[in-house]
Amino acid sequence: MGGMPSKRTVRSARRSGPTPDAAELRERILSATRELLRERRFDSLSVADILTAAGVSRASFYFYFPSKQAVLGELVREAVAQGQQAARPWIDQEQDPVTALRAGVADGARLWRDNAGVLMAIVESWGSDEGLRELWLEQMNLFTDAATARIESDPHARRRLGSMDTRAAAASLTWLGERLYYLAAAAVPPFDDEEVLIDTLTNAWASILYGDAVPHPQSGRGPANEPHMHT
Repeated sequence: MGGMPSKRTVRSARRSGPTPDAAELRERILSATRELLRERRFDSLSVADILTAAGVSRASFYFYFPSKQAVLGELVREAVAQGQQAARPWIDQEQDPVTALRAGVADGARLWRDNAGVLMAIVESWGSDEGLRELWLEQMNLFTDAATARIESDPHARRRLGSMDTRAAAASLTWLGERLYYLAAAAVPPFDDEEVLIDTLTNAWASILYGDAVPHPQSGRGPANEPHMHT
């Protein structure tokens, strides 16, 4: 018996051993949920599934998140922040507006492809969950607000819209993007073809705001060759 450690010694060793810090535990929960959503629908996912995948205790989970909806909300906010970055060239008027639109739409398509599970989950769930509804409308309004401000700062786009309500136009285009990106992520033809998706959305924005359909870049007539589209 002399060689056996006492219970007190074992407990002391456990306490002194390395333990995950708060940031690591939280990230494990987020990463596990993100990975599960690549293969599973959100409505079929339980907190127990997340605990098993993340390797964390129920107490740890509920210390950081009150529900699986709260985990999804955090993942959605992260994805939306990336989406806002994708829109910056057009929002900040850094280049020809239609060229910037196409670049932003292409980046948005990549963002949805990389975060398909998370973004499909919020689109499929916000209609039946009040908290997720509030979250998603808030996030979509961020895009609508930015698009509205960008349009109102562009004399050409303002003239093009005429008496149309600028925010209504911006919201319509923003929600069109949400729907088409979702259809692409769900592999629904023809939007499962990324080039078709990018062409369709770019043309929708450009024709409404600038008055012209946008030639495919391989046609040799890029939007930069259309001088009246510049602000």
